[in-house]
Amino acid sequence: MGAVFVDLDRTLLREGSGRVLARALAEAGLAGAGRRYPGDGLWWAFYNRFGETSVSMALARASVVAARGWEVDRARDAAKLAVPGLLELLAPGAPAALAGWKAEGRRVVIVTTTAEHLVAPLAEALGVDGVLATRYEHRDGTFTGAIDGGFTWGTGKLDAVRAYCAREGLDLAACTAVSDSVFDLPLLRAVGDPLVVNPDPRLAVVATVLRWPVARWSAAGGVPKVLGVEPFGLLRHLVVPQLFPYARVELAGLEHLPARAPVLLAANHRSYFDVAALLLLAARIGRPVRALAKRELFELPVVGTLLRAIGGLPVDRGRSGAAAFAEAAASLRRGEVVIVLPQGTIPRGAAFFEPTLVGRTGTVRLARETAATIVPVGLWGTELVWPRSQRLPDVTTVLHPRAVSVTLGPPVLPTSPDLTAATAEVMAAIVALLPEEARVRHEATGDELARTLPPGTRRARDA
Repeated sequence: MGAVFVDLDRTLLREGSGRVLARALAEAGLAGAGRRYPGDGLWWAFYNRFGETSVSMALARASVVAARGWEVDRARDAAKLAVPGLLELLAPGAPAALAGWKAEGRRVVIVTTTAEHLVAPLAEALGVDGVLATRYEHRDGTFTGAIDGGFTWGTGKLDAVRAYCAREGLDLAACTAVSDSVFDLPLLRAVGDPLVVNPDPRLAVVATVLRWPVARWSAAGGVPKVLGVEPFGLLRHLVVPQLFPYARVELAGLEHLPARAPVLLAANHRSYFDVAALLLLAARIGRPVRALAKRELFELPVVGTLLRAIGGLPVDRGRSGAAAFAEAAASLRRGEVVIVLPQGTIPRGAAFFEPTLVGRTGTVRLARETAATIVPVGLWGTELVWPRSQRLPDVTTVLHPRAVSVTLGPPVLPTSPDLTAATAEVMAAIVALLPEEARVRHEATGDELARTLPPGTRRARDA
């Protein structure tokens, strides 16, 4: 299993580490450390907002020379004193992401331009598995003002990661790289699983073109706002049943939704139209709403746009889900509502008609980690509007729209300590909200089975 290589400033930390480290070095009495210059506050504000530049990296190189003559032990002791201040800068979404990767059994390594001796104590405090950083040359206990090896920036980061993978017997294509900076493109393009976090403007464009996943661990307020308003706040009044005239969506059970507490809305999955039905529900809630959904749903017409507007969290089922899990956990800690589909995908073939629903354990893990309330949501009839076998919804039923129901039930508090058993309790609560026919085993015909398969798939009897 590949390692995860995580950038430090503006990624793992929500802003640059330099000022905290400089203050600690100055308090340790190291000559020249912590010196203030006119306008440096504006400089740091620019860096924290827009990310690193060639100029900022030139200053990082100059800091190597500035350290000439410093005692190595005093600098390391100063770095230890800086750890509490650095932990205060930890991005809200970072802890859950790190925990998720560790739970998957993956190594997590910090990769940064910042000096290795300054980052090592923070890495130890975070419990990560290693640090790849710029090493300052030292002799007889003092720094010489030169670099020992390469400068860990741009292609230098990729070189450091390649060397690490060669030493540890890891396949770079199986690894994840996490960064905010366009200067880390060499590393992001080299790994098999790039993740962009809090991207600078140029990397945001690249990520959009290459369709890389983007997370915002540092967005304490959730989705970036337009004139102080989240995009879905502007679109909320446009998300009305009339937007889908070929379906008649009925919402019930809204009284079960807590007014303030963090909430996980756990729904079953029957159709691509589930997204539209749940967006209509989100528009009625009147609170910030996020949605965990598989990446393919973000590519659908209309619903994909709306998913992105509410800060949808795409999950690539072929890769690690730790980043999306971390984003969802951060949203719940902010007291928001997160929509989840525990089944992960629409069941195919005979599994679509099974009266017992099987879900993944992520919903229960999120609830237990964040103390969120789980509210079950039963969806029914969406498959009549947009069966999986069709590339687009059936819009020919405007005169006789298909009936779709979205029903919320009382909150569920799973009693079993076992995650799988607790998830089964949640899924049973969802089934209880569905019509009676959903709880009776149904022997589907060949045509019915075929409607549960993606377009272009051979009929169910051949699958």
